[in-house]
Amino acid sequence: MITKHPIAPIAANGAADHSTKAIATTLARAFQDDPALAWIIPDPERRRKVLPRFFAIMAQQSFRHGEVLGSAPETGEGAATGTAHHAAALWYPPGEVRDGALQSLQDNLRLLGVFGASLPRGLKVAEAMYARHPDPQRFFYLRYVGVAPEAQGKGWGGAIIRAGIERAAEQGLGVLLETATPANVPIYTRLGFEISEEWQVPGGGPKFWTMIRP
Repeated sequence: MITKHPIAPIAANGAADHSTKAIATTLARAFQDDPALAWIIPDPERRRKVLPRFFAIMAQQSFRHGEVLGSAPETGEGAATGTAHHAAALWYPPGEVRDGALQSLQDNLRLLGVFGASLPRGLKVAEAMYARHPDPQRFFYLRYVGVAPEAQGKGWGGAIIRAGIERAAEQGLGVLLETATPANVPIYTRLGFEISEEWQVPGGGPKFWTMIRP
């Protein structure tokens, strides 16, 4: 079927890993004003500098264990500014995802380099998220999804989420996600998600919605 919003799995491409950089660039720009990341890293300029590194780590984890979806890479003006995708999404499979001890240590050291003194806040958010996942975790997990600012409001967000929903449905599975952005809640509701829980990050952190599409 021909669509004006083509979405496909993205493959990591070896040592140069241009795929990781392109996905990380799109997500960093999309999440610049995200309430949770703004709470973790309050300074917007610092956030702008470190988010590409953070999302590179997140993308590499999904390349290892799950799946990365993206829109067709841009080849025009967007590519020249470093944004290779209109939209990108990072997924994990059902169940518990674990790296080996060495890989976990490497990722943790890289995250410390990204967040510095803000790392405890980042860990607090992550721990609160995972504490609310069902046990056993039987859903595909949408870790992050974002649309480049210049492509927002043009259907890319819905297209990439629906693509992931369809891939989960092929295996008879639903989808789990969280959002800290109130405006996202009705969007996800229209896509068939239901609110599982509304909760606050301890210590004055942002409000989150955990949502499930059965």
